Amino acid sequence: MNADAAVPPDERADRVRLLIVDDHPVVRDGLRGMFTGDPGFEVVGEAGDGSEALALAAALTPDVVLMDLRMPGMDGVTAIRRLARSGSTARVLVLTTYDTDADVLPAIEAGATGYLLKDAPRDDLVRAVRAAARGESVLSPSVAGRLMGRLRAPTEEPLSQRELEVLTLVARGSSNRETAARLFISEATVKTHLLHVYAKLGVNDRAAAVATAYDRGLLVPGGR
Repeated sequence: MNADAAVPPDERADRVRLLIVDDHPVVRDGLRGMFTGDPGFEVVGEAGDGSEALALAAALTPDVVLMDLRMPGMDGVTAIRRLARSGSTARVLVLTTYDTDADVLPAIEAGATGYLLKDAPRDDLVRAVRAAARGESVLSPSVAGRLMGRLRAPTEEPLSQRELEVLTLVARGSSNRETAARLFISEATVKTHLLHVYAKLGVNDRAAAVATAYDRGLLVPGGR
């Protein structure tokens, strides 16, 4: 018997149509099981990366896209940005493990309606998806606190001398290994400095860090 046959037509029409996007099959399975078991939702599709998410969103017109951020191929932030540019009416609710400035700010700026962490209780996640479908913003407590702290901060946190040295070499095209060799530090230390740079500049990759540093005058074209 078709499961929809037991649900009155009016209730089926009120269902939130959900597209799940995550590169981990186990996570997708868990989310699908959670929402499929609730008559208020209909899981219309699943995607393992941003490119697949864009194609499915165009074909399936979901109400809400539950979006991971760090995925191989096209990442979540890029997918959110392109989804917004495509004119899609789907709301995007980020569901990820990460709550750093380098992850949160680009996702919100790209057009995400909400941002939750994967350790959110089931009931909170269900409520958040319903709220996102209504166009309401939903943020996990840690993310909300981070954003409020950033808004209240009197000045931007400056880059340290070492962080600026790392970023300067990156701007010149040096790899992490080459940067480590030039500065006589380990590659792991270079990566740590870059993560701090990303967080301070509100970006999530090397290219964006360099571009933002030039925009803010932290790096000068042709300079050291």
